[in-house]
Amino acid sequence: METGNESADVNMSGPFIGAIDEGTTSARFMIFRAGTDDIVCYHQIEVPSIFVKEGWCEQDPRVITNTVSECIEGACKKLVALGGKVKDILAIGITNQRESTLIWDKNTGEALANAIIWLDNRTTSTVEDLLETIPNNARNINYLRPLCGLPLSPYFSGVKLRWLRDNVATVKRAMDAGDAMFGTIDTWLMYNLTGGVNGGVHKTDVTNASRTMLMNIETLQWDGNLLKFFGLPRSILPEICSSAEHFGVIAAGSLKGIPITADLGDQQAALVGQQCLSKGQAKATYGTGCFLLYNTGPSIVHSQHGLLTTVGYQLGRKASPYYALEGSVSIAGAAFNWLRDNIGLIQNTGQIETMASMVDNSLDVYFVPAFNGLYAPYWNQDARGVLCGLSEETTSEHIVRATLEAVCFQVRDILDSMHKDCKIPLAKLMVDGGMTVNNLFLQLQSDLVGIHVLRAKIAETTALGAAMAAYKTIAPQYNMEGPLSKSDERDVVKPKINSTERNLRYQKWKMAIERSLNWETSSLAQGERESFDGV
Repeated sequence: METGNESADVNMSGPFIGAIDEGTTSARFMIFRAGTDDIVCYHQIEVPSIFVKEGWCEQDPRVITNTVSECIEGACKKLVALGGKVKDILAIGITNQRESTLIWDKNTGEALANAIIWLDNRTTSTVEDLLETIPNNARNINYLRPLCGLPLSPYFSGVKLRWLRDNVATVKRAMDAGDAMFGTIDTWLMYNLTGGVNGGVHKTDVTNASRTMLMNIETLQWDGNLLKFFGLPRSILPEICSSAEHFGVIAAGSLKGIPITADLGDQQAALVGQQCLSKGQAKATYGTGCFLLYNTGPSIVHSQHGLLTTVGYQLGRKASPYYALEGSVSIAGAAFNWLRDNIGLIQNTGQIETMASMVDNSLDVYFVPAFNGLYAPYWNQDARGVLCGLSEETTSEHIVRATLEAVCFQVRDILDSMHKDCKIPLAKLMVDGGMTVNNLFLQLQSDLVGIHVLRAKIAETTALGAAMAAYKTIAPQYNMEGPLSKSDERDVVKPKINSTERNLRYQKWKMAIERSLNWETSSLAQGERESFDGV
């Protein structure tokens, strides 16, 4: 559990805006001064994951809602202790881990299964089965891209929903009876916060809906052809709303009566929080994974180089939607948890910068942390992690530094694809998230992509983006592109190596990538499995 007071201003009068940020590993409730990036206070609690089998990742839906409620109450108590008033919180926004899939009984409000988390890989066989249904035996993972902007992948909610229907009897019965309700994390939270079975709303926004494979990327509505492909009933789906409008009113607790006026998936919220609100701006958020979004404006850009087409935001029902190209890295900060928890190479993540700084380079060690496959731009679910270039001189410090560089190289993979799709090279990259407190990491990122890297003033821009959108709903005159504080300067990191060295190192990274691909389907791996089966 973590509580905090970030505000240095002794004036505790409102107005305030609250933001629920429900992430993969923790939930928090943050209170901002309305229209600014000034964090008054917050309360944060870890959310445990359940690893039933290798590649599976679940969370208890009731733990999620209880944790969020506890965060709200904790932050409100902190606000009062500081001299503020809860009644001065005008509205709240929600931002959440995307794609994670929940289904519950509309009569009882109880979940029919644990939430399947976005990084869960159990649906690989479901993807294979769905590929078999594509006409002319094409088995084309991009078959649905023109409709939804996404490739067939275990990553997205529609595939997870189909797995639940096929493998959990209670889910299938509820769907067939018309008693099932589906939602991503935002929908589940909103439903419960606004009353659950006693009048709770069943809604989502365009950014979260765009990650399900069930929403038409142009009409921004559920698509009958997509539902037919996945074999799912329309009755389970929430209403799709814009990202900034009146969703409902909180039914109980300290925030009773306060409206929910914004809802965005976490990476789109960070795009807003970074003020990347114009075409051609891009941001990267480094957390458990790493996510890059490039604002393409009102135009839909269908990537030819492995990126996803997604909705960036829609700030009001009558507002034009803004789209984005996205590249997703499944393992970023999570690689350091693996170094700590699985092989004991570090004691805690606070050691990372110190250890990596003890050596001048990685000594030609390259680490591809493809524990559950590779996302953009490779989309190879059979890739697995490899550590290349080890020698007698390799130390734990070299491996830690190589792990930092692995995140940077994956970002370069995505930026190169964005350049190819949009034809406009980025001059700067806005960055945020937990890893950006590491100064060495930001220098490595700038060096290995060859552009300026600008660190956000606050690391957690996801909550800020939700708060900004929530305030925009109730204060339409609010200029979201204006300064968020009196001092709006950012830390700027510039490249220190030349392009020759940069490209040479990137070539070796590509060699490491080649060694990681199709590991699960290689003939050697298959032979080993057969020999073990015979023991």
